Amino acid sequence: MIHPDKIVILDFGSQYTKLIARRVRDLNVYSEIVPFNASPNLLNDPHVKGVILSGGPRSVLAEDAPKPDPDILKTELPILGICYGLQLICNEMGGRVENAEHREYGPAELTVQRSCALFEGLQQTEKVWMSHGDRLVHPPEGFEIVGSSENAPITAMVHKSRPIMGLQFHPEVSHTVHGEQVLKNFLFGVCGCEPNWKMEDYIESAVKDIQDTVGDERVLLGLSGGVDSSVAAALIHRAIGDQLTCVFVDTGLLRKDEAKEVVSTFRKGFGIRLVHRDATKDFFDGLAGQSDPEVKRKFIGRKFIEVFEEEALKLDHPEFLAQGTLYPDVIESATGAGPAQTIKSHHNLSLPDKMKMKLLEPLRDLFKDEVRAIGRILGVPEEIVGRHPFPGPGLAVRIIGEVTPEYVEILQEADAIYINHMKEFGLYDSVSQAFAVLLPVHTVGIMGDERTYDKVCALRAVTTSDFMTADWSRLPGDFLAEVSKRIVNQVKGINRVVFDITSKPPGTIEWE
Repeated sequence: MIHPDKIVILDFGSQYTKLIARRVRDLNVYSEIVPFNASPNLLNDPHVKGVILSGGPRSVLAEDAPKPDPDILKTELPILGICYGLQLICNEMGGRVENAEHREYGPAELTVQRSCALFEGLQQTEKVWMSHGDRLVHPPEGFEIVGSSENAPITAMVHKSRPIMGLQFHPEVSHTVHGEQVLKNFLFGVCGCEPNWKMEDYIESAVKDIQDTVGDERVLLGLSGGVDSSVAAALIHRAIGDQLTCVFVDTGLLRKDEAKEVVSTFRKGFGIRLVHRDATKDFFDGLAGQSDPEVKRKFIGRKFIEVFEEEALKLDHPEFLAQGTLYPDVIESATGAGPAQTIKSHHNLSLPDKMKMKLLEPLRDLFKDEVRAIGRILGVPEEIVGRHPFPGPGLAVRIIGEVTPEYVEILQEADAIYINHMKEFGLYDSVSQAFAVLLPVHTVGIMGDERTYDKVCALRAVTTSDFMTADWSRLPGDFLAEVSKRIVNQVKGINRVVFDITSKPPGTIEWE
C-alpha cells in the first residue's frame, strides 16, 4: 500500500477551502479536508506533514466562532493559517484581532518586510488577493511580522521558534500572482513534503485496496456512461475482473447515440459484464403531462432506483455496491456546510434493506480532474473521460416543460450538431460545459416560400473552475452563426436559435 505525504486542511467554511486542497494536490502532495473541530488524534498519522487552517466567513470575535480543538495549535507539525486561520492563531495564542473599519475584498499589494521561509523567492512587493472583515493589530508573543499591506498592518506573521505562520491573503487563488510559490515554500521548504501524490501510484494502491476489500465477493455498479461511474467501472474491473457486474439503465433521456456508445465501450472495449435495461417506455409514460421541473426530477430519480433495484435483485445478491463518489461529495457530507436553500433536487442510488450491500467507493479521495487522469491511464475513451458534465435526469431538464419522445429526438439532434461543431472548431475543451435547450415556445419563421411555426433552441456554454460560479463563454460569432444555420436547416421542428449569456449567479448552469 502506497502512503503519500499528507497535508490536513481544517475547514472553517471558506468558499476557497476546496481550492486550497486542489492547489496542494496540483503540487503532487496529497491533501485531506476535515471539519474544523476534528480530533487532534488525526495528526498522529506519521504521513501527515503539516496543517492548514482555512479561511471562513465568520469573525473570530463572535461568541460562536468556530474553533479547533486546542491541542491542534499545540502540535509540533507546521501550521499555516490563511485569512480566518491567521486571525484564529492570533486570537487563540494571545494576540489582538479587531473588526476592520472597511472590509477588504479584492486585489492588494503585499509588502514583504523581512525574509522568511514562506516568502522564499518572492519580490519585496507582491500582488495578492484579500477577503476579510477583521484584521490583526498585535501579534501574539513569540511571533514576528513579516508582511503588511495598506489596509492590514499584519498581513503575514511567523513564529520565531515554532513552525507556525499565517497569511491574511489567499495564496490559493489565481489573483495572488505568486501564490503557488508561497504554497510550495510551505509544503516543501517548511513541511518537508515529497511530491509523491501521482495518479499512477494511486491506481496501483486502489487496485490492491479493492482486491483486499472485495476478496472473492461480487460487486454491482450502476453505470451511467458519465465520467465518474465509467472510471470507477474501469478501475474496479482492473482489480477484480468478472466479479464486477454493471447495470446500465437506459432512460431514453441520454444524448444522441450515447446508449450505444456505453454498451459498446464497456462490453466490447473492456469486456465488462454489463446488463443493459432499456426502460425508455417506463420513463416517457411517467413523464407524460408533467412540466414542473421538480416533479420531473423526482419522478426520474424514483423510477431510476426502482428499475435499478429490479435488475439488482436478479443478480443473486452481490456483496458490494460500487459508486463513483468523488471527494467534493465526501467533503460536503463530512464538514457539514450548514443550511442551504435547495436550488434543485438530486437523487442518490439506494437499495432495499433486504439486499444489505456494502458500499465500495474507489474514487472518494479524488477530484474530478484526477478522475479524468485516471480514466485516461486506464484507457477509457476520450469521448467519455473528457465529456462535459451531464445532469442525472438527462435531457428531461433541458426540455423546458413536458417531455415527449418527439421533443427528446429534436433536442438530441440539435445538441449533437452543437457539440460536434464545437469539436470541429477546437472549442469543446476550452469551455467547461456546453449543451442545447429546447424551449416551450413557438416562433414564426420562413423556409423556402413557406411559413413555419416551430420551436426555439437555446445554446448554453459556460466557463468555470468549480461549477459553484460560472461565466458564459464568449464563443466566436462565426461559429455561432454556422451552428445556428446547421440546426435550423437540419433539425425539423426548430426554426430559431438563441444564445444564453447569463452567468451563475444569478442564473444556474442548467435551465431547470
